[in-house]
Amino acid sequence: MFRVLFPKNKSIFKEIIFLSYPVVLSNVSRVLMSIFDVAMVGRLGPEALAATGMGGMLVWAPMSIALGIRTAVQTVSSRRLGQKKETEAGLAFHNGLIMAAVFGVPVTILGWGFSDTIVPFFLTDAKTISLAIDYTSIVFISLLFSVFGFVFVGFFTGIEKTKFHMTVTIVSNLINLYLNAALIYGSDGIEAFFKESGSGFSFLSVLWGWTTFPALGVKGAAIATLVASIWMMFHYFIYLFSKDIKTVFEVFSFSFDWPMMQRQLRLAVPMGVQECIIAFGWTCFLKIVGIIGILELATTHIIFTIMHASFMPAMGIGMACSTLVSKYMGEKKIHKSVDSIKESVRLAEYGMGTLGVSFIIFPEFYLSIFTSDKNIIEMGKVGLQVVGGLQFLDAVGFVLLFALIGAGNTVFPAVVESLLVWTIVVFGTYFLGVYLDYGFSAPWILFPVYMFLFAGIMTWKVLQGDWKNIEV
Repeated sequence: MFRVLFPKNKSIFKEIIFLSYPVVLSNVSRVLMSIFDVAMVGRLGPEALAATGMGGMLVWAPMSIALGIRTAVQTVSSRRLGQKKETEAGLAFHNGLIMAAVFGVPVTILGWGFSDTIVPFFLTDAKTISLAIDYTSIVFISLLFSVFGFVFVGFFTGIEKTKFHMTVTIVSNLINLYLNAALIYGSDGIEAFFKESGSGFSFLSVLWGWTTFPALGVKGAAIATLVASIWMMFHYFIYLFSKDIKTVFEVFSFSFDWPMMQRQLRLAVPMGVQECIIAFGWTCFLKIVGIIGILELATTHIIFTIMHASFMPAMGIGMACSTLVSKYMGEKKIHKSVDSIKESVRLAEYGMGTLGVSFIIFPEFYLSIFTSDKNIIEMGKVGLQVVGGLQFLDAVGFVLLFALIGAGNTVFPAVVESLLVWTIVVFGTYFLGVYLDYGFSAPWILFPVYMFLFAGIMTWKVLQGDWKNIEV
């Protein structure tokens, strides 16, 4: 048992911690801000919760394509770092900026211009539709800045400068939180919000007392997200002037490398398309839950927010694992890539397992952070406990996904995940929840099947070992 629990390669275990802790802290910061966002919107009622939850997914569906761009930048830059070709890592960054512009500009314009056409397809309640259109049209503008932000994340993670990511994320999230409170509730409503929430932080309302803010509801939450996204992009840009970045990687000697662009596109396009298919699948899943009921949709939004929080330790560890796998492959030290995967899974189990146990024991506590609606809390208890029990499986699947991506295999994990999401989660929820009338129980019956299959298939693929021969 001790051989399973404790690290075998302590040097790599420490390296994973060193690389991952800034990403984990920044992700935790992002999740805390998301929690505060949902908690603030939750006080506006279930329609506002459902509107922002659906709006967020509608924007995330196209934005998820940028995950392919981020992955291409990170994988190539970390591989070149291992090969001691730092200027080519800078080229990978330049190519990523070009891909971000070509993708982000038209998608942002289309999303902003057609939100009033897109939203009604996924929602039926008139009040929720109106709120979702207000929210989605503004958040779509932030997509462009977020896509460029993904390029910076990929580059800085690939060259092992994850502390930059931590600082940028924490600052931008604080900006988002500050503006959220101001613009959702307005100058006159902030103090009342703190008092009604019973958090004991009503004294903080003085921070907004220097001027007046209009109460804009969900539209205010969207504006706060937009401003924070703009700040995030410019904050990342400032770090390019660091001497060891500017000089070593020649980031301001802008050049274009078509052969490298082709390699990056082979990584980015399949993964980006599949990630979009996956995100659209989750959006359709929320539509199906909305058919079951608005209260059920609001509850699912809260559970997903909590579940997203539990991903953050594994995501930070996974990104560190991806960088190390690619770097050691560049150095021709495959045994260190293998050790990086093993130690990353071990570390992810520590974090996600601990959170999972707390979800099982204290579901009411987590749910009550977001809402005081007793119906939502009672409805969400079982779902959150199911999520808690799946954390140990999810840690395995999550880290191995990033390991394969770091090795350069972006197609297989994306195809597997998209197939499982659509067949089990989307169609399965409709069949059980709507057609067979199992209602809100359906997704929580199906999630264990989905998680077990995904973790199992990722384990099989990594053990197969063909990823060790991939060149990027």
